[in-house]
Amino acid sequence: MEDYLEAIYHLERENKVARVKDIADRLQVKRSSVSGALKALRTRDLVNHEAYGYATLTHEGRALAEHVCERHQAIVSFLQEILQIAPEQAEPEACGLEHALSPETLERLLRLTQFLQRNTRAEQGWRDHLRQQVSR
Repeated sequence: MEDYLEAIYHLERENKVARVKDIADRLQVKRSSVSGALKALRTRDLVNHEAYGYATLTHEGRALAEHVCERHQAIVSFLQEILQIAPEQAEPEACGLEHALSPETLERLLRLTQFLQRNTRAEQGWRDHLRQQVSR
C-alpha cells in the first residue's frame, strides 16, 4: 500500500490529482490492482476516490506518503552517497530495501547516513576504505 501512497503523492504534486491509469503506469501494475488498492486505502481514510474518478490523498494519507517518500529518499541517499552505488541501481534497490528492513534497522541506517554526512573526515575515510576494497 505504501507504493500506492507514494505514487499518488508524486502524481498529485505533478498533476494535482492521480488517475487510476497514471498510478497503474507508474507502478507497472494493472488498473484492476490499482482499483483494489484504492478501495483499501479509502477504507483506511488515506485517500479520497470515487469510482472512475481521481484519487487524492487525505490529510492522514499525505502525512504517511511524505514519511514513505522521506524514508525512500534516505535509503537512496545511503546507497548512492555512502555505498557509492550508481543511481540507476540505487533507485530500484531502495524500493526493495524499504519494504525489507525493520523500522529499527532503517532508523539506524538513517542515523549512520546522517552521521557520515555531518562528519566529513569519517565520510572521506569510509570512501577511501571502500575504494580500496572495491579495487582489490
